Amino acid sequence: MEPKPIQVEVIGKKIILKMPKNDADVKFVLTLRYSKWNKDGYFWEIPHYPGNLERIQQHFGERLGPVIRHETIPTESYEQSRKVDKNQVLVIKTHSGRIKLIFGYNATLTKTIKSIPYYQYDLKNKWWTIPYSEQFLEEVKRKIGELGLVMVFEEEKKNTEVVAKVSPYDIPNYRKCPEEYVHKLEERRYSEGTIKAYVPLFEEFINYFSKSTMEDLGEKEVMEFSRYLVMERKVSSSFQNQAIDAIKFYFEKVKGEERKYYHVDRPIRGKTLPAVLSEEEVIKILRVTKNLKHIAILMTIYSAGLRIGELINLKIKDIDSNRMQIRVEQAKGKKDRYTILSQRTLEILRRYIKENRPFEYLFEGQGSTKEIPLRYSTTSISAILSKAVKDAGIAKNVTVHTLRHSFATHLLERGTDLRYIQSLLGHESPKTTQIYTHITTKGFDQIISPMDGLDI
Repeated sequence: MEPKPIQVEVIGKKIILKMPKNDADVKFVLTLRYSKWNKDGYFWEIPHYPGNLERIQQHFGERLGPVIRHETIPTESYEQSRKVDKNQVLVIKTHSGRIKLIFGYNATLTKTIKSIPYYQYDLKNKWWTIPYSEQFLEEVKRKIGELGLVMVFEEEKKNTEVVAKVSPYDIPNYRKCPEEYVHKLEERRYSEGTIKAYVPLFEEFINYFSKSTMEDLGEKEVMEFSRYLVMERKVSSSFQNQAIDAIKFYFEKVKGEERKYYHVDRPIRGKTLPAVLSEEEVIKILRVTKNLKHIAILMTIYSAGLRIGELINLKIKDIDSNRMQIRVEQAKGKKDRYTILSQRTLEILRRYIKENRPFEYLFEGQGSTKEIPLRYSTTSISAILSKAVKDAGIAKNVTVHTLRHSFATHLLERGTDLRYIQSLLGHESPKTTQIYTHITTKGFDQIISPMDGLDI
Protein backbone atom coordinates (compact mmCIF):
# COMPACT_ATOMS: atom_id res chain seq x y z
CA MET A 1 0.00 0.00 0.00
CA GLU A 2 1.45 3.33 -1.10
CA PRO A 3 1.79 6.01 1.57
CA LYS A 4 -0.79 8.78 1.46
CA PRO A 5 0.61 11.88 -0.32
CA ILE A 6 1.41 14.91 1.79
CA GLN A 7 -1.34 17.53 1.44
CA VAL A 8 -0.84 21.30 1.19
CA GLU A 9 -3.63 23.87 1.10
CA VAL A 10 -3.13 27.62 0.72
CA ILE A 11 -5.82 29.70 2.44
CA GLY A 12 -5.10 33.41 2.20
CA LYS A 13 -2.06 34.11 4.37
CA LYS A 14 -1.86 30.55 5.74
CA ILE A 15 -0.41 27.28 4.44
CA ILE A 16 -2.04 24.14 5.86
CA LEU A 17 0.31 21.13 5.83
CA LYS A 18 -0.94 17.59 6.54
CA MET A 19 1.74 14.91 6.76
CA PRO A 20 2.61 11.68 8.60
CA LYS A 21 4.85 12.14 11.64
CA ASN A 22 8.50 12.00 10.63
CA ASP A 23 11.35 13.48 12.70
CA ALA A 24 13.23 14.80 9.66
CA ASP A 25 10.09 16.42 8.20
CA VAL A 26 9.09 17.93 11.57
CA LYS A 27 12.58 19.37 11.95
CA PHE A 28 12.25 20.98 8.52
CA VAL A 29 8.81 22.46 9.28
CA LEU A 30 10.16 24.03 12.48
CA THR A 31 12.69 25.97 10.41
CA LEU A 32 9.76 27.84 8.79
CA ARG A 33 9.17 30.95 10.88
CA TYR A 34 6.02 30.93 13.08
CA SER A 35 4.94 27.43 12.02
CA LYS A 36 2.76 25.78 14.67
CA TRP A 37 0.98 22.46 15.21
CA ASN A 38 -2.82 22.59 15.27
CA LYS A 39 -3.65 19.80 17.73
CA ASP A 40 -7.38 20.01 17.02
CA GLY A 41 -7.09 19.67 13.23
CA TYR A 42 -3.93 17.49 13.23
CA PHE A 43 -2.08 19.70 10.76
CA TRP A 44 0.66 22.30 10.63
CA GLU A 45 -0.14 25.99 10.14
CA ILE A 46 2.58 27.94 8.32
CA PRO A 47 2.46 31.65 7.37
CA HIS A 48 2.27 32.13 3.60
CA TYR A 49 5.40 34.29 3.53
CA PRO A 50 7.31 34.70 0.24
CA GLY A 51 9.37 31.57 -0.42
CA ASN A 52 7.70 29.31 2.16
CA LEU A 53 5.57 27.40 -0.35
CA GLU A 54 8.56 26.93 -2.67
CA ARG A 55 10.68 25.58 0.22
CA ILE A 56 7.93 23.09 1.14
CA GLN A 57 7.66 21.90 -2.45
CA GLN A 58 11.43 21.51 -2.73
CA HIS A 59 11.71 19.58 0.56
CA PHE A 60 8.90 17.08 -0.03
CA GLY A 61 9.40 16.71 -3.78
CA GLU A 62 7.42 13.83 -5.27
CA ARG A 63 5.83 12.98 -1.90
CA LEU A 64 3.74 16.15 -2.20
CA GLY A 65 0.27 15.98 -3.71
CA PRO A 66 -1.33 18.81 -5.76
CA VAL A 67 -1.35 22.16 -3.96
CA ILE A 68 -4.94 23.25 -3.29
CA ARG A 69 -5.52 27.00 -3.34
CA HIS A 70 -8.67 28.44 -1.78
CA GLU A 71 -10.07 31.72 -3.05
CA THR A 72 -10.41 34.34 -0.33
CA ILE A 73 -12.73 37.32 -0.26
CA PRO A 74 -11.01 40.60 0.70
CA THR A 75 -12.38 41.93 3.99
CA GLU A 76 -13.09 45.57 4.64
CA SER A 77 -12.16 47.35 7.83
CA TYR A 78 -14.91 47.64 10.42
CA GLU A 79 -15.40 51.34 9.79
CA GLN A 80 -15.45 50.97 5.98
CA SER A 81 -18.16 48.32 6.19
CA ARG A 82 -20.33 50.37 8.51
CA LYS A 83 -23.18 52.35 6.98
CA VAL A 84 -23.50 55.76 8.59
CA ASP A 85 -26.85 57.50 8.12
CA LYS A 86 -26.81 61.07 6.85
CA ASN A 87 -27.95 62.33 10.27
CA GLN A 88 -25.31 60.30 12.16
CA VAL A 89 -21.69 60.95 13.13
CA LEU A 90 -19.63 57.86 14.04
CA VAL A 91 -17.05 58.84 16.69
CA ILE A 92 -14.43 56.19 17.51
CA LYS A 93 -11.82 56.48 20.25
CA THR A 94 -8.73 54.67 18.90
CA HIS A 95 -5.94 52.87 20.78
CA SER A 96 -3.42 55.31 19.30
CA GLY A 97 -4.79 58.23 21.33
CA ARG A 98 -6.93 59.83 18.64
CA ILE A 99 -10.60 60.26 17.78
CA LYS A 100 -11.85 59.06 14.40
CA LEU A 101 -14.91 60.83 12.93
CA ILE A 102 -16.98 59.40 10.07
CA PHE A 103 -19.91 61.37 8.65
CA GLY A 104 -21.46 62.67 5.45
CA TYR A 105 -20.51 66.05 4.07
CA ASN A 106 -21.13 68.82 6.61
CA ALA A 107 -19.23 72.10 6.19
CA THR A 108 -20.00 73.38 9.70
CA LEU A 109 -18.80 70.23 11.47
CA THR A 110 -15.74 70.12 9.22
CA LYS A 111 -14.90 73.71 10.21
CA THR A 112 -15.11 72.76 13.89
CA ILE A 113 -12.75 69.81 13.33
CA LYS A 114 -10.27 72.06 11.51
CA SER A 115 -10.19 74.40 14.52
CA ILE A 116 -8.70 71.59 16.64
CA PRO A 117 -4.89 71.29 16.59
CA TYR A 118 -3.31 68.36 14.74
CA TYR A 119 -6.45 67.37 12.84
CA GLN A 120 -5.93 65.06 9.84
CA TYR A 121 -8.09 63.91 6.93
CA ASP A 122 -7.63 60.42 5.52
CA LEU A 123 -8.35 60.82 1.80
CA LYS A 124 -8.37 57.07 1.17
CA ASN A 125 -10.80 56.10 3.92
CA LYS A 126 -12.77 59.39 3.95
CA TRP A 127 -12.60 60.09 7.66
CA TRP A 128 -11.22 62.77 9.99
CA THR A 129 -9.04 62.21 13.04
CA ILE A 130 -8.16 64.54 15.93
CA PRO A 131 -6.11 64.01 19.12
CA TYR A 132 -8.12 62.46 21.94
CA SER A 133 -8.94 64.60 24.95
CA GLU A 134 -12.08 65.02 27.01
CA GLN A 135 -12.15 68.69 26.01
CA PHE A 136 -12.03 67.97 22.26
CA LEU A 137 -14.57 65.15 22.61
CA GLU A 138 -17.00 67.46 24.42
CA GLU A 139 -16.44 70.19 21.82
CA VAL A 140 -17.28 67.80 18.96
CA LYS A 141 -20.24 66.36 20.87
CA ARG A 142 -21.65 69.84 21.50
CA LYS A 143 -21.34 70.84 17.85
CA ILE A 144 -22.99 67.58 16.70
CA GLY A 145 -25.91 68.33 19.04
CA GLU A 146 -26.22 71.93 17.79
CA LEU A 147 -26.44 70.64 14.21
CA GLY A 148 -29.24 68.25 15.13
CA LEU A 149 -27.12 65.19 14.34
CA VAL A 150 -26.86 61.94 16.29
CA MET A 151 -23.45 60.94 17.71
CA VAL A 152 -22.66 57.21 17.78
CA PHE A 153 -19.67 56.73 20.12
CA GLU A 154 -17.51 53.59 20.17
CA GLU A 155 -14.10 52.52 21.41
CA GLU A 156 -11.84 50.73 18.96
CA LYS A 157 -11.68 46.99 19.49
CA LYS A 158 -8.20 45.72 20.26
CA ASN A 159 -6.80 43.43 17.58
CA THR A 160 -5.48 40.34 19.36
CA GLU A 161 -4.22 38.57 16.22
CA VAL A 162 -0.69 39.88 16.49
CA VAL A 163 2.42 37.98 15.45
CA ALA A 164 5.04 38.03 18.18
CA LYS A 165 8.56 39.31 17.58
CA VAL A 166 10.98 36.59 16.54
CA SER A 167 13.47 35.59 19.26
CA PRO A 168 16.84 33.77 19.13
CA TYR A 169 14.98 30.58 20.10
CA ASP A 170 12.52 30.74 17.20
CA ILE A 171 14.91 30.09 14.33
CA PRO A 172 18.18 28.17 13.94
CA ASN A 173 21.36 30.19 13.46
CA TYR A 174 19.84 33.44 14.76
CA ARG A 175 21.99 36.34 13.55
CA LYS A 176 23.18 38.97 16.02
CA CYS A 177 23.51 42.59 14.97
CA PRO A 178 26.91 43.10 13.24
CA GLU A 179 29.54 44.76 15.44
CA GLU A 180 30.27 47.29 12.70
CA TYR A 181 26.65 48.50 12.98
CA VAL A 182 26.98 49.11 16.74
CA HIS A 183 30.41 50.70 16.35
CA LYS A 184 29.10 53.10 13.71
CA LEU A 185 26.25 54.16 16.01
CA GLU A 186 28.77 54.83 18.80
CA GLU A 187 31.17 56.56 16.41
CA ARG A 188 28.42 58.96 15.32
CA ARG A 189 27.58 59.56 18.99
CA TYR A 190 24.04 58.27 18.94
CA SER A 191 22.45 58.25 22.38
CA GLU A 192 22.37 55.13 24.51
CA GLY A 193 18.59 55.01 24.13
CA THR A 194 18.77 55.15 20.33
CA ILE A 195 21.38 52.38 20.22
CA LYS A 196 19.22 50.17 22.45
CA ALA A 197 16.27 50.77 20.10
CA TYR A 198 18.08 50.39 16.75
CA VAL A 199 20.03 47.20 17.46
CA PRO A 200 17.04 44.85 18.13
CA LEU A 201 15.10 46.45 15.27
CA PHE A 202 17.91 45.74 12.80
CA GLU A 203 18.31 42.22 14.21
CA GLU A 204 14.62 41.55 13.57
CA PHE A 205 15.05 42.73 9.97
CA ILE A 206 18.06 40.54 9.14
CA ASN A 207 16.51 37.48 10.82
CA TYR A 208 13.23 37.94 8.97
CA PHE A 209 15.30 37.08 5.89
CA SER A 210 17.30 34.35 7.62
CA LYS A 211 17.86 32.50 4.33
CA SER A 212 19.40 35.55 2.66
CA THR A 213 22.91 36.90 3.09
CA MET A 214 23.46 40.46 4.26
CA GLU A 215 24.70 41.33 0.76
CA ASP A 216 21.39 40.20 -0.77
CA LEU A 217 19.28 42.57 1.32
CA GLY A 218 18.01 45.70 -0.43
CA GLU A 219 15.00 47.84 -1.27
CA LYS A 220 12.72 44.89 -2.02
CA GLU A 221 13.39 43.39 1.41
CA VAL A 222 12.88 46.73 3.18
CA MET A 223 9.47 47.07 1.53
CA GLU A 224 8.48 43.50 2.39
CA PHE A 225 9.61 43.86 6.00
CA SER A 226 7.68 47.12 6.39
CA ARG A 227 4.49 45.49 5.16
CA TYR A 228 5.09 42.57 7.54
CA LEU A 229 5.38 44.96 10.52
CA VAL A 230 2.06 46.56 9.67
CA MET A 231 0.03 43.55 8.49
CA GLU A 232 1.39 40.77 10.72
CA ARG A 233 3.02 42.38 13.75
CA LYS A 234 0.40 45.16 13.95
CA VAL A 235 3.03 47.61 15.22
CA SER A 236 2.38 51.30 15.84
CA SER A 237 3.28 54.02 13.33
CA SER A 238 6.14 55.24 15.51
CA PHE A 239 7.57 51.70 15.79
CA GLN A 240 7.41 51.24 12.02
CA ASN A 241 9.09 54.59 11.41
CA GLN A 242 11.89 53.79 13.86
CA ALA A 243 12.40 50.36 12.28
CA ILE A 244 12.84 51.95 8.83
CA ASP A 245 15.27 54.49 10.29
CA ALA A 246 17.31 51.67 11.86
CA ILE A 247 17.49 49.84 8.52
CA LYS A 248 18.32 53.03 6.59
CA PHE A 249 21.20 53.64 9.02
CA TYR A 250 22.77 50.34 7.96
CA PHE A 251 22.55 51.00 4.23
CA GLU A 252 23.50 54.68 4.36
CA LYS A 253 25.96 54.96 7.26
CA VAL A 254 27.47 51.49 7.62
CA LYS A 255 27.59 50.46 3.95
CA GLY A 256 28.08 54.04 2.76
CA GLU A 257 25.35 53.95 0.14
CA GLU A 258 23.65 57.13 -1.05
CA ARG A 259 20.65 58.38 0.87
CA LYS A 260 17.63 56.72 -0.59
CA TYR A 261 13.89 56.96 -0.27
CA TYR A 262 12.34 53.54 0.13
CA HIS A 263 8.93 53.33 -1.49
CA VAL A 264 7.11 51.82 1.47
CA ASP A 265 3.90 52.96 3.11
CA ARG A 266 5.68 54.92 5.76
CA PRO A 267 2.87 56.08 8.05
CA ILE A 268 2.11 59.63 9.05
CA ARG A 269 2.57 59.95 12.76
CA GLY A 270 -0.80 60.78 14.25
CA LYS A 271 -0.38 63.62 16.71
CA THR A 272 -1.60 62.89 20.21
CA LEU A 273 -1.98 65.22 23.15
CA PRO A 274 0.19 64.45 26.18
CA ALA A 275 -1.37 63.54 29.50
CA VAL A 276 -1.04 66.45 31.93
CA LEU A 277 -1.48 66.60 35.68
CA SER A 278 -3.29 69.45 37.39
CA GLU A 279 -1.39 71.42 40.02
CA GLU A 280 -3.59 69.76 42.66
CA GLU A 281 -2.53 66.32 41.42
CA VAL A 282 1.15 67.28 41.57
CA ILE A 283 0.62 68.36 45.17
CA LYS A 284 -0.98 64.98 45.99
CA ILE A 285 1.92 63.07 44.42
CA LEU A 286 4.52 65.00 46.39
CA ARG A 287 2.61 64.79 49.66
CA VAL A 288 2.32 60.99 49.56
CA THR A 289 6.06 60.60 48.78
CA LYS A 290 7.85 60.27 52.13
CA ASN A 291 11.41 59.30 51.19
CA LEU A 292 13.61 62.43 50.98
CA LYS A 293 15.58 61.23 47.94
CA HIS A 294 12.40 60.27 46.10
CA ILE A 295 10.83 63.67 46.82
CA ALA A 296 13.98 65.39 45.57
CA ILE A 297 13.91 63.38 42.32
CA LEU A 298 10.25 64.11 41.54
CA MET A 299 10.55 67.80 42.49
CA THR A 300 13.64 68.27 40.33
CA ILE A 301 12.00 66.69 37.27
CA TYR A 302 8.76 68.66 37.62
CA SER A 303 10.22 72.01 38.71
CA ALA A 304 12.75 72.12 35.85
CA GLY A 305 10.87 70.24 33.12
CA LEU A 306 13.53 67.54 32.74
CA ARG A 307 13.49 64.34 30.71
CA ILE A 308 14.24 61.22 32.73
CA GLY A 309 17.58 60.77 30.93
CA GLU A 310 18.57 64.35 31.74
CA LEU A 311 17.75 63.84 35.42
CA ILE A 312 19.96 60.78 35.89
CA ASN A 313 22.86 62.52 34.11
CA LEU A 314 22.75 65.62 36.33
CA LYS A 315 25.87 66.19 38.38
CA ILE A 316 26.13 68.16 41.61
CA LYS A 317 28.12 70.85 39.79
CA ASP A 318 25.18 71.40 37.41
CA ILE A 319 23.12 72.99 40.21
CA ASP A 320 23.87 76.75 40.14
CA SER A 321 22.30 78.22 43.28
CA ASN A 322 23.74 81.69 42.57
CA ARG A 323 21.98 82.10 39.22
CA MET A 324 19.12 79.74 40.24
CA GLN A 325 19.64 77.63 37.15
CA ILE A 326 20.28 73.99 36.30
CA ARG A 327 22.73 73.19 33.52
CA VAL A 328 21.62 70.31 31.31
CA GLU A 329 24.60 68.95 29.37
CA GLN A 330 24.39 67.03 26.08
CA ALA A 331 20.62 66.66 26.19
CA LYS A 332 18.52 65.40 23.27
CA GLY A 333 20.16 66.49 20.02
CA LYS A 334 23.56 66.71 21.76
CA LYS A 335 22.82 70.24 22.97
CA ASP A 336 23.48 71.97 26.28
CA ARG A 337 20.87 74.23 27.86
CA TYR A 338 19.90 75.94 31.08
CA THR A 339 16.61 75.57 32.86
CA ILE A 340 15.27 77.14 36.05
CA LEU A 341 16.05 76.04 39.60
CA SER A 342 13.09 76.30 41.96
CA GLN A 343 13.77 77.81 45.37
CA ARG A 344 11.78 75.03 47.03
CA THR A 345 13.61 72.39 45.05
CA LEU A 346 16.96 73.93 46.04
CA GLU A 347 15.99 73.67 49.74
CA ILE A 348 15.05 69.99 49.33
CA LEU A 349 18.24 69.29 47.35
CA ARG A 350 20.39 70.84 50.09
CA ARG A 351 18.74 68.61 52.70
CA TYR A 352 19.08 65.58 50.43
CA ILE A 353 22.78 66.18 49.63
CA LYS A 354 23.61 66.73 53.30
CA GLU A 355 21.91 63.46 54.23
CA ASN A 356 22.89 61.23 51.26
CA ARG A 357 26.26 62.77 50.31
CA PRO A 358 26.40 61.78 46.60
CA PHE A 359 29.89 61.75 45.05
CA GLU A 360 29.45 63.06 41.50
CA TYR A 361 25.97 62.52 40.10
CA LEU A 362 23.19 64.38 41.84
CA PHE A 363 21.24 61.12 42.18
CA GLU A 364 23.36 57.98 42.43
CA GLY A 365 22.46 54.32 42.49
CA GLN A 366 23.32 51.62 45.01
CA GLY A 367 26.99 50.72 45.18
CA SER A 368 28.15 54.11 43.91
CA THR A 369 31.63 55.11 45.12
CA LYS A 370 33.94 58.08 44.71
CA GLU A 371 36.10 56.06 42.32
CA ILE A 372 33.16 54.62 40.36
CA PRO A 373 30.07 56.85 40.66
CA LEU A 374 26.90 55.14 39.40
CA ARG A 375 23.84 56.87 38.03
CA TYR A 376 20.38 56.21 39.44
CA SER A 377 18.31 53.86 37.26
CA THR A 378 15.40 55.08 35.14
CA THR A 379 13.31 52.04 36.13
CA SER A 380 13.64 52.98 39.80
CA ILE A 381 12.42 56.52 39.05
CA SER A 382 9.43 55.15 37.11
CA ALA A 383 8.63 52.85 40.04
CA ILE A 384 8.81 55.75 42.51
CA LEU A 385 6.34 57.80 40.46
CA SER A 386 4.00 54.85 39.81
CA LYS A 387 3.73 54.16 43.55
CA ALA A 388 3.13 57.83 44.31
CA VAL A 389 0.42 58.10 41.63
CA LYS A 390 -1.30 55.00 43.01
CA ASP A 391 -1.05 56.21 46.62
CA ALA A 392 -2.44 59.60 45.55
CA GLY A 393 -5.49 57.91 44.00
CA ILE A 394 -4.85 59.34 40.51
CA ALA A 395 -6.42 57.30 37.72
CA LYS A 396 -4.57 58.92 34.80
CA ASN A 397 -1.87 57.11 32.84
CA VAL A 398 1.08 59.01 34.32
CA THR A 399 4.71 58.53 33.28
CA VAL A 400 7.83 60.44 34.29
CA HIS A 401 7.51 62.45 31.05
CA THR A 402 4.05 63.56 32.24
CA LEU A 403 5.80 65.70 34.87
CA ARG A 404 7.69 67.50 32.08
CA HIS A 405 4.46 68.11 30.14
CA SER A 406 2.81 69.35 33.33
CA PHE A 407 5.70 71.76 34.00
CA ALA A 408 5.27 73.34 30.55
CA THR A 409 1.49 73.49 30.79
CA HIS A 410 1.52 75.07 34.26
CA LEU A 411 4.07 77.68 33.15
CA LEU A 412 1.83 78.56 30.22
CA GLU A 413 -1.22 78.83 32.45
CA ARG A 414 0.71 81.22 34.67
CA GLY A 415 1.43 83.49 31.71
CA THR A 416 4.96 82.48 30.66
CA ASP A 417 5.89 83.30 27.06
CA LEU A 418 5.89 80.18 24.90
CA ARG A 419 9.29 81.14 23.47
CA TYR A 420 10.87 80.85 26.93
CA ILE A 421 9.12 77.55 27.57
CA GLN A 422 10.68 76.33 24.31
CA SER A 423 14.10 77.35 25.62
CA LEU A 424 13.57 75.71 29.02
CA LEU A 425 12.43 72.45 27.45
CA GLY A 426 15.20 72.43 24.85
CA HIS A 427 12.85 72.15 21.86
CA GLU A 428 14.60 72.85 18.57
CA SER A 429 11.42 73.88 16.76
CA PRO A 430 8.70 76.18 18.16
CA LYS A 431 6.16 73.85 16.53
CA THR A 432 6.99 71.21 19.14
CA THR A 433 6.21 73.66 21.95
CA GLN A 434 3.03 74.96 20.32
CA ILE A 435 1.21 71.92 21.60
CA TYR A 436 1.06 73.83 24.90
CA THR A 437 -0.94 76.54 23.04
CA HIS A 438 -0.88 80.37 23.38
CA ILE A 439 2.03 82.82 23.35
CA THR A 440 2.36 85.46 26.05
CA THR A 441 5.00 88.06 26.98
CA LYS A 442 7.27 87.47 29.98
CA GLY A 443 11.07 87.45 30.07
CA PHE A 444 13.41 84.72 31.26
CA ASP A 445 14.27 86.60 34.45
CA GLN A 446 10.59 86.83 35.38
CA ILE A 447 9.97 83.09 35.22
CA ILE A 448 9.10 81.46 38.54
CA SER A 449 9.00 77.69 38.74
CA PRO A 450 5.46 76.34 39.27
CA MET A 451 6.91 74.41 42.22
CA ASP A 452 7.15 77.68 44.16
CA GLY A 453 3.44 78.30 43.69
CA LEU A 454 2.31 75.01 45.25
CA ASP A 455 0.87 74.88 48.76
CA ILE A 456 2.85 71.98 50.19
